[in-house]
Amino acid sequence: MAAPLRIQSDWAQALRKDEGEAWLSCHPPGKPTLYGSLTCQGIGQDGIPEVTASEGFIVNEINKKSIHISCPKENASSKFLAPYTTFSRIHSKSITCLDISSGGGLGVSSSTDGSMKIWQASNGELRRVLEGHVFDVNCCRFFPSGLVVLSGGMDAQLKIWSAEDASCVVTFKGHKGGILDTAIVDRGRNVVSGSRDGTARLWDCGRSACPGVIADCGSSINGVAVGAADNSINLGSPEQTPSEREVGTESKMLLLAREDKKLQCLGLQSRQPVFLFVGSDAFNCCTFLSGFLLLAGTQDGNIYQLDVRSPRAPVQVIHRSGAPVLSLLSFRDGFIASQGDGSCFIVQQDLDYLIELTGADCDPVFKVATWEKQIYTCCRDGLVRRYQLSDL
Repeated sequence: MAAPLRIQSDWAQALRKDEGEAWLSCHPPGKPTLYGSLTCQGIGQDGIPEVTASEGFIVNEINKKSIHISCPKENASSKFLAPYTTFSRIHSKSITCLDISSGGGLGVSSSTDGSMKIWQASNGELRRVLEGHVFDVNCCRFFPSGLVVLSGGMDAQLKIWSAEDASCVVTFKGHKGGILDTAIVDRGRNVVSGSRDGTARLWDCGRSACPGVIADCGSSINGVAVGAADNSINLGSPEQTPSEREVGTESKMLLLAREDKKLQCLGLQSRQPVFLFVGSDAFNCCTFLSGFLLLAGTQDGNIYQLDVRSPRAPVQVIHRSGAPVLSLLSFRDGFIASQGDGSCFIVQQDLDYLIELTGADCDPVFKVATWEKQIYTCCRDGLVRRYQLSDL
């Protein structure tokens, strides 16, 4: 990948005033950083600033919320997108997780202030507070219906909530350590959880029971993902006949991002190994891009793209900075990644530039969620940011 470009986090505000300035930099791997600046030469009648770049950088295009910059010497090009709106009143502290409902109407988020809340996605207005976990909530997500929320906490409990009246419908107990991530199988009759206790468990939502421990790997499971497997992939056969309470687990793969630098893939129904890949550092997160392509991110800033059909060597390794990769999300024909240095970027196959979501000033962006052309991020600075891709 080309050398990363960086920009002042509040560039859109800074360049809105006459002679306003914002800094720029380009970071070619193994070479000195190139520094530059942008200057506002005045505001056009359409309210869009006229901006010039210092030597070595080019402003290709500017709109109210986006600016496209290139550094020809390093063949680097990024389109920076400022938030369309920012929600500052949902939580008072760092926001560790968020999700948007399938209809785009509601958001759910958890914070180190100890709370988990449901809010209106359009304006951040508080709808419900979900109370019942002891200690912090690590992960929260909507079921495909958009009416029910799944959460996992440091109290080793997994809970299901009604988004309509905030009642906790089911509590799953069985893990011996904090739950770090969850995945929903198909429409949600079954869910999967990954925990600090080193196990991944399958749960039956209807009976609030655990049909089985899918993996016990002796190392903290930081991220889990479930994906439909391509027909060419051999997922093995289960040793025992699966319970009839397992719904939708056949021909699915389970991916586990582990603290011991290993990325593990197994058949969700068969529980048989598909591959074990050793990375450069602890794996924090993982996601499927297709029936055979997947991504996983490490603590030292590597994003591995692997092909399940030949997983020994990565298809590619993307390294933008040494900051931990905190979240990965399949998006259109590419993906969105966020890192511990505040960077959040979109890679798409048909674009010769990156889209960078700006606003976080060196604060980790923990999670990203999308709905149609809107992207939501949550950050250590306690803000939820909403970006409109139509602003590009």
